[in-house]
Amino acid sequence: MLQQLFSPSVQHTLDVIGIFVFAISGALLAVRKNFDVFGIAVLAEVTALGGGLFRDLVIGAVPPAAFTDLGYFLTPLFATLVVFFLHPHVERIQAAVLVFDAAGLGLFCVSGTTKAYSFGLGLTASATLGLATAVGGGVLRDVLANEVPSLLRWDRDLYAVPAIVGATMVVLCIRYGMLTPFTSGLAVVTAFVLRLLAMRFHWRAPRAWNRRSTVTEE
Repeated sequence: MLQQLFSPSVQHTLDVIGIFVFAISGALLAVRKNFDVFGIAVLAEVTALGGGLFRDLVIGAVPPAAFTDLGYFLTPLFATLVVFFLHPHVERIQAAVLVFDAAGLGLFCVSGTTKAYSFGLGLTASATLGLATAVGGGVLRDVLANEVPSLLRWDRDLYAVPAIVGATMVVLCIRYGMLTPFTSGLAVVTAFVLRLLAMRFHWRAPRAWNRRSTVTEE
């Protein structure tokens, strides 16, 4: 499992980094929406912890890690303070934030899948929860901000697909007895690289075949 790839302290550090970057993206959207400081904090917390919280509730890992590890809960609040006071500067390094976001996506889709499987779920359900771990917070963020989730918009670079690929690699490795520290790391890197390539070349999922809709696009 992924826990074999890194020591617990390193794994915790990576989780906190991923949570921080996801929280930054939520806080920045709140600033763009002109939310007050409480709204910024809520969006930061939801974006960072929403996917993992959903996963833990589904698999019965209660209380969820978000409420048993103070570092997980406080990290989005720190991101809130950073964005509240320094958001013009954070906006200027948005490209770097997106790179770290892609790394978090890769890490969480793999860790979410392995955790779900370790709690007795089947391969398909585990991969689904791996995807939910990686993208669930972003969906909740957009819903709370009254926006169509980026995950569902055709005009956004691929986001869910890299997470699906990473989670699928993990369950295939489990199925064929090939899940090792190396293959777990390879799944993380694959999802990460696919997301970077999607951003670089603006890869997008296809829309309906022979689409003839007269509805005005937003």
